Amino acid sequence: MSIALILIDIQNDYFPGGRMELVNSLEAAGAAARLLDCFRKASWPVYHIRHISTKPAASFLLPGTAGADIHPSVAPLPDEPVITKHYPNSFRETGLLERLKADGIDQLLICGMMTSMCVDATVRAAFDLGFTCTVAKDACATRDLMLDGETVPARQVQLAFLSPLGAVYAKIRTSDAILEGIAACIS
Repeated sequence: MSIALILIDIQNDYFPGGRMELVNSLEAAGAAARLLDCFRKASWPVYHIRHISTKPAASFLLPGTAGADIHPSVAPLPDEPVITKHYPNSFRETGLLERLKADGIDQLLICGMMTSMCVDATVRAAFDLGFTCTVAKDACATRDLMLDGETVPARQVQLAFLSPLGAVYAKIRTSDAILEGIAACIS
C-alpha cells in the first residue's frame, strides 16, 4: 500500500483547558481517531507529528509540558513513528520525507491541528514534494483569527484555508466519505 495517515499536532494544548483551545477540537480528534483505527486495522502506515515550540515567546506546545503531549484519543502505539517538528511545515528540518520515501509512500491522508497553520503548510509542502494528498476536513480544527481588530470566525477560517487547498493541492473529503472509500477498496 502506498498510502499513509499523517496526524498533525493533535496535542493537548488545543483542547478544552489547553493553552490554545481550538473550535471543535474534540470533534476533529474523534474523526481522526476513526481514521486512525481504520489504518491500524488494515496495518497501513501511520505517522504522528508533534510540534514543540522553541521560540522564546511561545506560550503553548512548550517542551516538557502536558500540553505538548499527543492527545489520548490518537495516542501513538509503540511501533508508530512520532516526528517532532518546530515549524508549521511537518517536512521542514524533520525526517518525515526520508521516512515516507523509505516506506514507498506516495499518497497521504492528512488531518490535524491547526488547519490554518500546520495542516495548510504541510499539505502545500507535500504537494510540492510530489505526494498525492487528501485532507479529512472534519478531522481538522482551527480557531477564530483576528485581523485589524476584526474577528474571523473559525468556521470561515476553516473554509478559507480548505477551499484553496482543494482547488490545487489536495482532495478535501469528510472522514465518513474517506472511510466508505476505504471499505469499498478492501472489501
